[in-house]
Amino acid sequence: MNIAFLGLGRMGRELVVHLIDAGHQVTVWNRTPSAAEGAVKLGAVAADTAPEAVAGAEAVLTVLFGPDAVREVVIAPELPIGDGALWVDITSVGPEDAAAFADWSRKRGIRFAHSPVVGSLAPARAGALGVLLGGEPDAIALARPIVSLWAAQGRPRVYDTAAKAAAAKLVANLALAVSMQGMVEALRLGCSGGLTAEEALAALDGTPLSRIRDIKGEIVREGVYDDTQFSADLLHKDARLMLRLSARPLPALTAAFTALDHACRTGHGDSDFSVIAEPDTMGV
Repeated sequence: MNIAFLGLGRMGRELVVHLIDAGHQVTVWNRTPSAAEGAVKLGAVAADTAPEAVAGAEAVLTVLFGPDAVREVVIAPELPIGDGALWVDITSVGPEDAAAFADWSRKRGIRFAHSPVVGSLAPARAGALGVLLGGEPDAIALARPIVSLWAAQGRPRVYDTAAKAAAAKLVANLALAVSMQGMVEALRLGCSGGLTAEEALAALDGTPLSRIRDIKGEIVREGVYDDTQFSADLLHKDARLMLRLSARPLPALTAAFTALDHACRTGHGDSDFSVIAEPDTMGV
């Protein structure tokens, strides 16, 4: 297919490789042009503007920072996606955003699917992400073979609306944020009780927090958070969407959001989100 790919942040740079390797003709665009260099070396064509990138595209994929960025790049300027073309938005957005984007697309004859991913850069590189996919049946049918390129076992989880896919993504990221906050608090509690950090982490064996310990424990032990798999500012943005969406209080998430907010305000937004375990960012 002739595919336009807009947004070459950390995740976008991983996903676009799968499209190129699968033999698609890919035109890329990013606000910072230098981010496109890797994709161009692999065979993609770089466009100077987003409208240039989508000209003649059968499918347009957007991997942007958040719903505001989608509005700035696609909605507000009335990005000229062709009638009958497919738009797959991979950006993490709220359900109300996904529904609005679907409505905008429907009025313009564009097939819209929302397909956020669950996972970080290593599974993205390996084609082993959790992939969520929501939309109308015709859009799902067109989008499935594309997003399956980076889905674990080639199997996206399908929802009957774009809004449900967006909500599911936020649920998954809530679990990530709350688990990390739980590990941070376990460290605080253990060290307050006289345990070393290593002893506190070992005490999580067999508990629900052992998985996040196994994923992020080594980073916390080393205290180096610049090998960013999922940045603090991205999870902070998603946590804000979660708090805005929920009709009931989310106290555990609120604690995680406070830690992420502090990390971002103290200059650690581009670090891996596990930086909330760093004493300088925990606000203690």
